[in-house]
Amino acid sequence: MHETLRLEEELKKHFHYQTFRPGQREIIHDVLQGESVLGILPTGSGKSVCYQLPALLLEGLTIVISPLISLMIDQVKELKAKNYKRAVALNSFVTYAERQLIMEQLHHYQLLYISPELLQQDQVIKRLSQLKISLFVIDEAHCISQWGHDFRPDYLKLGTVIQRLNNPPVLALSATATPAVQADIIKSLNRPEITKRIYPMDRDNLAFVIQDVSSDQEKLELLTFYLKKHYGPALIYFSSRIQAENLAHILSEKLPELNVAFYHGGMEPIDRIQIQQQFMNNQIDVICCTSAFGMGINKHNIRLIIHYHLPSQMEAYIQEVGRAGRDGKPSICLLLYGRYDTAIPKSIIENELPESGEIRVIMQQLQIWGEQGIELTKETINTLYELFQMSEIKWRFLRFHFEKHGMIRGKKVVYQAEQWRNIYDHLVNWIHSRSLYKMQELQEMVSWAESAGCLREQLYKKFQSGYDTPIFECCSNCGIDLEQWETQALLPSQRKETDWRLKLQKLLLGVKHEAK
Repeated sequence: MHETLRLEEELKKHFHYQTFRPGQREIIHDVLQGESVLGILPTGSGKSVCYQLPALLLEGLTIVISPLISLMIDQVKELKAKNYKRAVALNSFVTYAERQLIMEQLHHYQLLYISPELLQQDQVIKRLSQLKISLFVIDEAHCISQWGHDFRPDYLKLGTVIQRLNNPPVLALSATATPAVQADIIKSLNRPEITKRIYPMDRDNLAFVIQDVSSDQEKLELLTFYLKKHYGPALIYFSSRIQAENLAHILSEKLPELNVAFYHGGMEPIDRIQIQQQFMNNQIDVICCTSAFGMGINKHNIRLIIHYHLPSQMEAYIQEVGRAGRDGKPSICLLLYGRYDTAIPKSIIENELPESGEIRVIMQQLQIWGEQGIELTKETINTLYELFQMSEIKWRFLRFHFEKHGMIRGKKVVYQAEQWRNIYDHLVNWIHSRSLYKMQELQEMVSWAESAGCLREQLYKKFQSGYDTPIFECCSNCGIDLEQWETQALLPSQRKETDWRLKLQKLLLGVKHEAK
């Protein structure tokens, strides 16, 4: 009881929250006891508090692996606004001079956000290994798993990095992880004794609607109708960058009263961060985006999530719709489903990782370089990209496995004929298994979209037994009239008036302060 009261007091003192949300106290207690924890909490449940509070209470440095630069920037900004000064981020946006200064002063910080790519640099690991690491946090931990919906090759090296940092306790967090993904995370981190804190991921304030369509023109008409009625803030998810951009332009013309923008991974980082900040500050009403947007976004009043394209996995869908209604108020998750929509996710699955032919020619080129004594430098790697039109993600994936199996040591290529044949077979089989799994997941998503039963029950049944009674409406199959639903978002005119008044108030307060 004493421990519980103390944690409640610390929560109020540092974060001004009156009580913990389900799962937070238990995870924090485990972490403070020095245990490694796998925490699966629903979107919007406050996963960040599970490591931010311990970072304040533990001696030493807490490292947080974060997949998005914009997420790091937002979290550090929010912490400093709460007088949490000893937090810092290291990523590609930090200049070399700033990075060196941060590295020198790391012993003064309690919380370090860092990208998985930067953490692979020897000088960074060497510096961190000199410090007391009290906790190693992996945010969006499903990125580790080959079965995860957002698998990222850079996360595969984290198990080795943890060992080089003297095996600190690990906190792996995710909102969506099936039992298979959970097992894969634990195996990759080599933490068989990890404490598992798994909580139901259903959200009782979300209503699910699937609307059958026969063409993209019908989708556009429906988008225009619903956005006229419901305003914003709203997110529209696409599987195609080009279509996200095109629809953003079309909707801007059709709905001049709304501010519509697009967001995807092909944009410059500074542009992505600007769009995200404008959306957070209510300067943008609607974002047409790919899955690159939304991870860790803590905007409470998103009322409408629309999927223009069919997601490839249940986990991805649950993650994306979970950005709606984080304030607990009723919100709508609308999928515009055309049976022709499976073509895009199938193409994405087929092109996500290298094909057998690509692996073969890459290995042949590496063999030539190895026999000629040519080292792997930025120039030679760029030659690989140009020769074989290979994406950086594919190369990172291959390089990880080549290094893991001893084909590449540092910058040198080490050729052994029989070993290379075995590695080739292993990679081809591994990629085939993942593609087959992803295709099965896509078929599961199609079956859900075409189901006549309760959508909520079908959505969550692979993750948990049962779900909470919805506080608003359940789903379109259980009966919901979307045309009668009224959003609680501000009208554009009201929102703009509020916006300029606040800005003027801040400006005048600033002038008065300077005058003193």
